[in-house]
Amino acid sequence: MTTISTAPPPVREQVARLTHQRISAWQRSYLADEAKAVAALARLRRGAGRNAGQLPDLWDLVDISPLHELSRDGRALSEGDLSRAEDAVHVALTLWALHQQARGTGMHQLHQRERPRGLGAAVHRLMSAGEVDEPLRKRLVRAGTAPDVTTLAQRLRDIVVLLRRAEVRLDYALLAGQLYHWQRPGGADIVRTEWGRSFHAWREGDELRQSPSTADADSSTFDTDTTDKDAS
Repeated sequence: MTTISTAPPPVREQVARLTHQRISAWQRSYLADEAKAVAALARLRRGAGRNAGQLPDLWDLVDISPLHELSRDGRALSEGDLSRAEDAVHVALTLWALHQQARGTGMHQLHQRERPRGLGAAVHRLMSAGEVDEPLRKRLVRAGTAPDVTTLAQRLRDIVVLLRRAEVRLDYALLAGQLYHWQRPGGADIVRTEWGRSFHAWREGDELRQSPSTADADSSTFDTDTTDKDAS
């Protein structure tokens, strides 16, 4: 007899799912030049690389209220889980807003095996074909060895600026889940390993194998295996 589990998904997955839902909605509206979304992204960008507690005016945009309704093993999420989740969503949303600024296509795109969109793969894409740019690789390593989440956000911001310049896309839902996990005991080592695997996952030619319609798609489904308007 097959037993169907009714347990809620892990918090990491819930954080990733919520981040994808938030960004996907804003991304569609932003690309449609809707004034409300353009204004929201301008607000969010101010938080890139900064601690969530420093900008209380962003609390309505970084809304993790759905996570308050979840439970783990029949119990409400702990304050620690909620705090880690809020920091993860805040960092992911604000970095995406910076990445998306004045870009006519969506910079958030879900990871797929044949189309790697993890952080390591994104950094690798910045490098010349067949070469490993040590300064770029060291930026990724420094991010992984940050002593706290605020420093991590600042180091990721520096990477995102480079990704934005080259219009290299990133899976911000995957990143948000990793940011949550990074803050848990022993989580940083796991996330560093994931970024290293992602770095080696991207291969020259992966983008060429994607049809234009597939490469530019703004996925509306979530899978954990996953025009200049405001240039100022």
